[in-house]
Amino acid sequence: MDLTYTDYLFVEELLALQKPRSDPVEHDELLFIVVHQAYELWFKLLLHELDKVKADFVAGRTYPAISTFKRVRTIMKVAVEQVDIVETLTPMSFNSFRDRLDKASGFQSSQFREMEFLLGYKRAEMLKHQKAGTPGYEQLVKRLNEPSVVDTFYTYLAHHGVTIPEHLKTRDVTLPTQPDETVEEGILRLYKSQPDLEILFELMTDFDEGLQEWRYRHIKLVERTIGSKRGTGGSLGVEFLKRSLFHPVFPDLWAIRHRL
Repeated sequence: MDLTYTDYLFVEELLALQKPRSDPVEHDELLFIVVHQAYELWFKLLLHELDKVKADFVAGRTYPAISTFKRVRTIMKVAVEQVDIVETLTPMSFNSFRDRLDKASGFQSSQFREMEFLLGYKRAEMLKHQKAGTPGYEQLVKRLNEPSVVDTFYTYLAHHGVTIPEHLKTRDVTLPTQPDETVEEGILRLYKSQPDLEILFELMTDFDEGLQEWRYRHIKLVERTIGSKRGTGGSLGVEFLKRSLFHPVFPDLWAIRHRL
C-alpha cells in the first residue's frame, strides 16, 4: 500500500490527542489545547535546530549557523503571533474550564525549560518543578550538565581569533551565562571587520529579541486572563514570569550595541 499524507504525518493519531476535560465540553477548551500542543511542537523543533547550531559553532561553520538562526528567528516570530490566538479567550471563557486543569500549567513545560538550559539560562532550582524519573526531567538534567549554545559560541569565536578567558573555558556549565568584557571586545572587532559574522550576530540578536518578546507577550496574556491569581501549577503567576523578562540569552551581543 502506498504511503499517504495521513500515514506519513500520523494525522489520525495527532487529531485524537485533543481531549477536553470539561463536561459538558466548554467550547474554548479545544482552542487552549491546540495552541499549547502547537507550542510544544515548535519547542521540539527549536531544540532540534539549536542543537545543530551548537554543532556548527564547534566546527566553526558560519553559513550553516546563519541559515539555522534565520529559521529559529522565524519560528520565534510564529510563536509570538500565536499569542494573538490565545488572546481571543476572554477571562470568563478561560475560567469556564480553568479548574479542569487542576495543577497542570505551562510553567511545567519541560521542553521550554530545556530550551532555556540549552541557551544558557540555567537555573537548577527549576528541576524541582518537574517530576523526577520522567523523560523530561532526565533530559533537563542532561541539558543542565552539558555546554550551552553560548559555551559553543565561545569555541566559535576562538576559531576567529577572539581571546576567550580561561575562567570561561573552565567554568561550571551548570551556571547561567554571564557577560564578559573580553568576549565583547572580540565580538566588536569581528563586527567591524567581517560582514558575514555581522550577519550572524544580528540574526542571533533577532532571535534573542524574539524570545524576549515572547516572554513579554506571554506575561501580558496571563495578566489579562487571570490577573494576580496564582498559576495553576503553583507558581506566582505573573510575578514569577516577570523575573525572566528582558533577560537576554546572548548578553555580550547586547552589551556592545552602543559601540557599533
